[in-house]
Amino acid sequence: MGAWDAWIGRSETREDILTPGLLARFNATLDRTGDGNRAPQGVHWCLCLPDAPTTMLGQDGHPLRDQSPASFLPPIPLPRRMWASSAVEFLGPLHAGEPIRRVSTIEKINEKTGNSGTLVFVDVRHETYANGAKIVQERQTIVYREASSAPATPRPADCAEPPISDWQWHRTITPAEPLLFRYSALTFNSHRIHYDLPYAQGEEGYRGLVVHGPLMATLLLDLAAHYLGADALRYFAFRGQAPAFAGEPLYLVGKQNGPTILLAALGGDGRTIMSAEGAI
Repeated sequence: MGAWDAWIGRSETREDILTPGLLARFNATLDRTGDGNRAPQGVHWCLCLPDAPTTMLGQDGHPLRDQSPASFLPPIPLPRRMWASSAVEFLGPLHAGEPIRRVSTIEKINEKTGNSGTLVFVDVRHETYANGAKIVQERQTIVYREASSAPATPRPADCAEPPISDWQWHRTITPAEPLLFRYSALTFNSHRIHYDLPYAQGEEGYRGLVVHGPLMATLLLDLAAHYLGADALRYFAFRGQAPAFAGEPLYLVGKQNGPTILLAALGGDGRTIMSAEGAI
């Protein structure tokens, strides 16, 4: 029996309302004009959020890991926690004013040893309902890692032009601190790597403020919507491959091959930061 098997199958339910104000702030954060009361894909990541009191936050800004057997996520002692990947099925559109319910269930916990030390992967299934109908189904993978002892790496040199000529769709954005702040506010995310530069560099070994994984995924969904139309994707999966940092250019690219959509976020040095695929 694994150390965390008692948490497999554990569920929690949270409720929320997709208010017109939240939708307006979400669109403003992405510089979208909006589409009436219809919400763009990706807004579900701003709903049914953990709401731990400020006094219950740990040094990194995440909620303290509850040692109680009744806690939802297991109290894995590794200090670094990241959203590694997600696979999402969009079953219908979301609209402002709808009551939202999300049921989250831990499906699998795996411990591995890699070049960076011990890793623990936790797979969580999220089922999101609007007015009682299932609208989004997602399998999210969270990874817990050991602390980094390496100093912050310098920024690599940008390419003259990242390898984007084979991609049909392009958008270049340089995420700035206000964008990271706004997305942290939308998702009630107080992880300090997104707003506390001395902490990000000195404690976690990053060279700058880290762009949220779901923010990059949301920007890729926005890119697809620009070329395909609203709610065109029925399936969307992404995997983070490298961190992106505030103040550094991010190249959002995509292409369509029949019903299959390929998407990626590339760094200015040509590395793949996030890979993604979708289906219409």
